[in-house]
This record gives sequence, structure tokens and C-alpha cells, in this order.
Amino acid sequence: MGYSALYNMNPNRPISAYTAEQLIDRLNEARGRLHALIACLPAGGWLGPRAAHLNPPLWEYGHVVWFQERWCLRERPDGSRAESLLAGADAFYDSSNVPHDVRWDLPLLQPAAVDAYAMQVAEAVAARLRREFDDDLAYYAELSLYHELMHIEAGWMAFQNLGYVPPSRSEFAAGPAAPRQACAAGEVELGSGPAAGFVFDNEKWRHTVAVATFDIDANPVPEAVFAEFVGAGGYAKRSLWSDAGWAWREASGARHPLYWRQERGGWQVRRFERWLPLDSHLPVLHVNRFEAEACAAWQGRRLPTAAQWLHATAQPAFQWGNAWEWLRDPFAPYPGFAPDPYRDYSQPWFHTHGELRGGGPVTDPVFKRRGFRNFYLPDRRDPFAGFRTVSGK
Repeated sequence: MGYSALYNMNPNRPISAYTAEQLIDRLNEARGRLHALIACLPAGGWLGPRAAHLNPPLWEYGHVVWFQERWCLRERPDGSRAESLLAGADAFYDSSNVPHDVRWDLPLLQPAAVDAYAMQVAEAVAARLRREFDDDLAYYAELSLYHELMHIEAGWMAFQNLGYVPPSRSEFAAGPAAPRQACAAGEVELGSGPAAGFVFDNEKWRHTVAVATFDIDANPVPEAVFAEFVGAGGYAKRSLWSDAGWAWREASGARHPLYWRQERGGWQVRRFERWLPLDSHLPVLHVNRFEAEACAAWQGRRLPTAAQWLHATAQPAFQWGNAWEWLRDPFAPYPGFAPDPYRDYSQPWFHTHGELRGGGPVTDPVFKRRGFRNFYLPDRRDPFAGFRTVSGK
């Protein structure tokens, strides 16, 4: 039985909104954006520093190509896997079986050889899409596209983290000043339905939850407000932090956001390689969930739940999408969860990661939909993530 028969509850509705040619174009566009990042790597950047939140770009490039080949060319109906175009590729690039710590030590292909492998795979995928386009292949091509776009965003995060010069300047947008928005009690649908087209397994399936009355910030918390929290000694006030948050703060020694410094009596923030003065309107970015929780508590408020966030963002005038937004919820499966064929997308990360929604300044628009669930470990500070606060319990 093909994957579409398991996924598509309406046999008259295709899974993908793309035609074969549109998918080919989108895959080529994504590869061009990946190459633009690669072209800006500094000397020594192909491997870069070892860190738990980074991958060596030379490994990551090969992994993205391998993933596309694995799902679009090698998947068989019986669940077995055909041979790769590249001998030994699985031993290098299968992220489910290659431990993170050893990726710097592998005898990886050099960039020109990865380019050749990438070209072979792209040509073969395009030919197959044109020759035998169906729901199963469309699903796997779309999965590969979104996987590559996620790695491109991870590349932008690494450029910010390491202070590299980016291929272009991202737009850091601020929403218009507005009062907090009151939201009446009601019911909210979490998750997506089978008519939604491609969705990830952690979005399945739609279910209804009740939401009590609350109010929510019209915009994510700005840098200026977070600077007030820092100036008020928020990082030293144990009462504002959860147990896990305080343990992180003590271990990290953090006293302010990761990319901030004080210069001539004022705060500056680093955007890639440039230090800029804080902006009173831009959302604070690169704070982890522990920092977000503490700043919300300092205001006598909390982070929103996913249901509250969805309830608020359903209002047409509500602005979102200029920062990933930490939620109060842990990243957890919905009732009846079952993993999709790429079993390691969600399942290994449940209950240890925190949930985010929205999208940020380097996020592809395809992920800026209300139902998309992002997730990171709660101590991660490298994502382009901020937060809002809500009232009540």
C-alpha cells in the first residue's frame, strides 16, 4: 500500500498542491538558496567549530542531498531502500544513524564531489517527477523540499551564531504599536485535518480544546522591554525562573541575551557580523524559553499556550510571523499520534523540546502558517525566536 493510501482520506484530492514542474522549480530554488549560503562561508567554514547546536556545513550539504535521494529515488513500496548513487552514502549522511559528535571526523566528500552528487540526484529526481508523478512521489518530494528549507534556516542561524557575513540582509520587522488584545473564552482547534494537504505528523490530527478568557500582547516583546527586565536584575531573581530555567541560568552564567553587549552605557545587539543599537520596537530575538518565561513572570504574566496563540492569531488584524514565538506547551504528540515514514522527524523530540509557532525573518513563507509546529530544546538561544505574554492561568 502506498503512503498516499494511508495519508489521503479523500482519494479525489491530491496530497500536494504542486504540479511536477512546480516541485522541480521549488527544489531548484531551494538548492540555489543553499548554494548562496555556502558561497559565503569564510576560510575554514566548511567544518567550522564543534558545538551541539551546529553541524559541519560540509556534512550538512551532503546530508541534504542524501535525504532528497533517499526519499525521492530510493524508497521502495515494501519499505526497503535501493542503492544510492554514491557508494557508502548512508554511512556518511544518514542522520538517524550517524552520531552528531562524529560528523566532524568522517572522511567526507570535498565540496566539488558533493556538487557532482547533488547534480546527479537533482537531475534524477526531476526526471522521475516528470515521468511518474503521483501522490506518493509528490509527498516525498515535498518532504525533501521542506527538509532542505529547514536546513537553510539552520544555516542562517549558524551564520548569526558565528558572526559570518550573510549572502543578503534579512529584514527584521516590527509590528505596529497596539494595545494588548482581549480574547473571549471559546474553543480552538489544534492540529490539521486530512483536507489540509501536506502536513507533518506532529500536526495530526485536528481536535478541539477549550480556552478561558485571556489577553495577549499585540506584538512580541520588544528589545526595549527586555532591556528593562535585564536592568531590573531579572537574571538574578530566582523567583522569576522555573527550576529548570534557574539551573540553566546558573550553569550558563547568562546575565543578558546571547548577542547583546553594553557599549558606552547602552545595549547593542549583534546582527550577523554587525553591532547595532537596540531598537525600541523590534522584537527581542535569540532568547530561549527559560529567558522568555522569566521575563513574562517579571511582568506578572505567562507565555501563551498553543491554544491561546491560535485563538489570537485567528483574528484577521492580529500580526504575526516576524519571530518564532516560544509557547508554554512542551512539544508533545496529539491524541492518536502515529509517525509518518520519516519516523525521526517528531517522535524522538517529544517531551524534551519546547513548541514555537509563527516564523521568523529568515523563515521560508511555506512554514508561516498557523498550524505549523516548530520545536527546539528550551535552552536553545540560536533560533530567531522571541515571545509574547498572556494574562491569567
